[in-house]
Amino acid sequence: MTEQPSGVRVWYRPMRSRDRGEHHRVATPLELLFDLCFVVAVGQAAAALHHALAEGHAAHGVTSFAMVFFAIWWGWLNFSWFASAFDTDDVPYRLATLVQIAGGLTIAAGVSSAFEGDFRVIVAGYVLMRLAMVVQWLRAARSEPECRPAALRYAAGIVVVQALWIARLWVPGTAGAVAFVVLVLAELAVPVWAESSGGTTWHPHHIAERYGLFTLIVLGEVILGATNAVKEGTSETGHLGALISLAAAGLVLVFSMWWLYFDRPGHARLVRRPTMFTSMSWGYGHYFIFASAAAVGAGLEVAVAYDTGTLHLGGVAAALPTTIPVAVFLLSVWLLHIGPTNECRPIAIGFPVSAVLVLAASFTPAPIHVTALLAAALVVLTVVATHDSRQPA
Repeated sequence: MTEQPSGVRVWYRPMRSRDRGEHHRVATPLELLFDLCFVVAVGQAAAALHHALAEGHAAHGVTSFAMVFFAIWWGWLNFSWFASAFDTDDVPYRLATLVQIAGGLTIAAGVSSAFEGDFRVIVAGYVLMRLAMVVQWLRAARSEPECRPAALRYAAGIVVVQALWIARLWVPGTAGAVAFVVLVLAELAVPVWAESSGGTTWHPHHIAERYGLFTLIVLGEVILGATNAVKEGTSETGHLGALISLAAAGLVLVFSMWWLYFDRPGHARLVRRPTMFTSMSWGYGHYFIFASAAAVGAGLEVAVAYDTGTLHLGGVAAALPTTIPVAVFLLSVWLLHIGPTNECRPIAIGFPVSAVLVLAASFTPAPIHVTALLAAALVVLTVVATHDSRQPA
C-alpha cells in the first residue's frame, strides 16, 4: 500500500481503533472543550428546574428536567465512548466534534421552551449532534474493517431514531410522552445492538477519567448556582447569618459528594469485569449520578429562597429538592462504584443507610445541615473503614 504524503496526513488520518491498553491515555483539549460547552446546557436545565420547583410545579419540573437531561447526557456519552475508541484528532474529526458542540449549545438555548412544552429547538440541536455522530461512525466503518459491522449498525440505528424524534414533534399529549419513553429505550438499545456484532476498543481508564471530569464540572455548576443564589439573597434581605450557615452546609455537601465519588477508582469495575453488561450498566447508570448532582444545585437554590422568605412552600417541600437528589446520588455511587457485596461491609451498608437517613432529614428543622452532616459522616466512615488498605506496602 502506498504511503500518503506527510503533508496530507497532517490534516487527515485513517480512523483506526485505538489500543485498549494504551499507556498514558488522557482526555484531550477538544474533549475538555466539549465538556465545558455541554455543562452550559446542564446549568440551563438546573436553572429551569429551580424555577419550576419554586413555583410549585414539582412534577412538571422534574419530568421536564429528566427529559432535557437525557438529551444532554446521551449526546455527551456517545461522543465520549466513540472518542475513546476512534479519536484521530485530525481536521475532519475536529470539525465533526465542533458540530456536535454546536448541537449541544442549541439544546442549551432550547431548555426554557422545552420546560414550557415546546421541544422543537431541543430536537433540532439533538438531531444535529447525533447526525454528526453518524458521520464519525461512517468514517470508522470505512477505515476499520474489524469494527465495520458495529459502526454501520451505530450509523443506521442513529439515523432511524433521529427520524422518529422529529416525527414525535407532531405527537400530542399522553401519546407524545409514551413516544418519548419508547424512543429513549430505542436510543439505549442501539449501542447494545451494535456492540453485539463486535465490540469497539474503548479504553477503560480513559472512559473513567471522562466520566470523572464531567462529574467535576457538574459539581462545579452546583457550587456556582448555589453561590449566585446566596449572593442574590444577601443583596435583597437581611438573613445574612442563615445564608452563611446554609452556604457552609452546601459546601460541605458538595465536597462530600466529590469525595465519595472519587474515593474508589472509577475504572476498577470496568477492568475487573470487562463485559458488555458491565460497561453498559456502568455507563448508563451514570445518568442518575450526573442528573442527581445537577439537581442538587437547584435544590440548594430552593433552600436559599426558603430561608430568605421568598418561597411560598413548606419546610419539607423546600427540603425534598435537595434531599432526594442527594439520596439518589449516594445510591447510584453505591451501585456503580461500591456494590452491595463489597468486602468492606461498613461501606457496603453505609451508603444505602445514609441515603435513607438523608431522606428522613427532610422532616428535620434544618434538613440541608443534617444532610451535609450525614454525607460528611459517610466520608469519615469510608476513610476509617479503608484505612488499612490505603497504607503503602
